[in-house]
Amino acid sequence: METAEHFRTAVEKRDLAALEALFTEDICLHSPVKFTPFEGRAMVLGLFGVLLRTFEDFRYVGDFEGTAETSTDGEEAPSAILVFRATVSGKQIHGIDLLQFDEAGLIKEFTVMVRPQSAVHALGEAVLAGLVADGLVPRPGGH
Repeated sequence: METAEHFRTAVEKRDLAALEALFTEDICLHSPVKFTPFEGRAMVLGLFGVLLRTFEDFRYVGDFEGTAETSTDGEEAPSAILVFRATVSGKQIHGIDLLQFDEAGLIKEFTVMVRPQSAVHALGEAVLAGLVADGLVPRPGGH
C-alpha cells in the first residue's frame, strides 16, 4: 500500500511533518511498553518525536500487506506490516509495526511489537524519559 511506503520513507528520513499527513486525527497507537494506547494525532506525533531520537541504527528489513481486524471496531482493514531492527540503550531490538488504514488510506491504528523482553524494558525506560522531557506525560510519582 502506498501509505506504508510513505510511512517508511518518513520514518527513515525522521520527517515528522510527513508522518502527520499520514495519520487520521483519531489515530490509536498500541505500544509494547504501555497498557493503554496513545490516542490522537498530537500525542502519537509526540511519541514519534521521542522514538526517532531514541532508536539507534533503526532500519526496516521487510514488509507484508494484507488485512487485519482492528481493535477499535473489530472490522477488517487494509493493513501492512513493516519489520524493523534497531538498538536502544545498547540492546538489539527486533520488531514489527502493524499499520491499519481507513477508507482514505490514512493510518488509523498502529500496533508495535518488540522482542526480546530485555529490549522492551530498555525501550520503555527510554520512551518514558523522552515523553517526560518533552512534557507529554507527567513525571512518575511527581507533579
